[in-house]
Amino acid sequence: MKRRDFITLLGGAAGWPIAARAQQAVAPTRRIGVLSALTEEAAKSRLDGFRQGLNGLGLSEGVNVRIDFLSAPAGAEMAVVKAYALSQPDVILATGTALAMAAKEVSPAVPTVFVLGSDPVKFNLVASFNRPGGNITGVSTLQNLLLAKHVELLHETVPKAAVIGVLLNPANANAESDAKEAGAAASALGLHSEVLHAGTSEKIKEALAAFAQRKINSLVIGPDPIFSTEYSLIADLAAQYSIATITDFSEFTRAGGLMSYGTLGVKESYRLAGIYAGRILKGEKPADLPVIQATKFQFVINLKVAKVLGITFPLTLLGRADEVIE
Repeated sequence: MKRRDFITLLGGAAGWPIAARAQQAVAPTRRIGVLSALTEEAAKSRLDGFRQGLNGLGLSEGVNVRIDFLSAPAGAEMAVVKAYALSQPDVILATGTALAMAAKEVSPAVPTVFVLGSDPVKFNLVASFNRPGGNITGVSTLQNLLLAKHVELLHETVPKAAVIGVLLNPANANAESDAKEAGAAASALGLHSEVLHAGTSEKIKEALAAFAQRKINSLVIGPDPIFSTEYSLIADLAAQYSIATITDFSEFTRAGGLMSYGTLGVKESYRLAGIYAGRILKGEKPADLPVIQATKFQFVINLKVAKVLGITFPLTLLGRADEVIE
């Protein structure tokens, strides 16, 4: 299979960076634009899940579907979506709140499927979960609603910690509300919260070092694609600095993080989005496809990491865990 770069979409768009690619195929019949804040390499696992969803409906990249991947840096979401929409794709997959909002605003005629961790009703993406009502629907893992739970679980695990660290990406549309929610949860437990921001791997390194320097040994990792991509880096740094961590994706715990509490796995979310994209290509309307939301929560504990950190989990927590890594 030959690949070519999707280099330019609109003359005025030359000022902002786009990383994109289109899969060449023999007489491709339908075209899907995957818009992401990540690079294609970083989004590989997500794309594999998305393709699985399509394949289950008889849609295969390079056979009857072409996928254009576009990387949209923070702040360029509107420009990327507007430029790409001019090529008239059949479906857009918008990953993250900012790209979903941009797709709805500047390309309302193109059916859009989203994958995000926030409440799509709150951001006016859909009228309701059961009846989206427009040309956009998708998968919401509701990660942003779990921050208070993460603070609570950390407090139970490290009860002597008076300060809870919170790692957020300032470019995330939910960053401000996430900081407030985590702060309110900490305050309700008589704790303080301290937020540090990171949007790149280098900034993650700086933030973890800063938490350690300030002797903050309990850390909530906020929901954001950069964190769910760099989970191995975060787990390694947390072990290095003896910081107890929690996030929403189980991949983190299996990679050496202390614990996770969340809903759908990252890859599974994209597989479901692939199913929705396929159903739309086969004639269904986004307005008739209810937003898929979390119905099951999974609590995973890594006892190997706990031993290294010198943490003994309360029996009440161990009893509530869905999976214990020993």
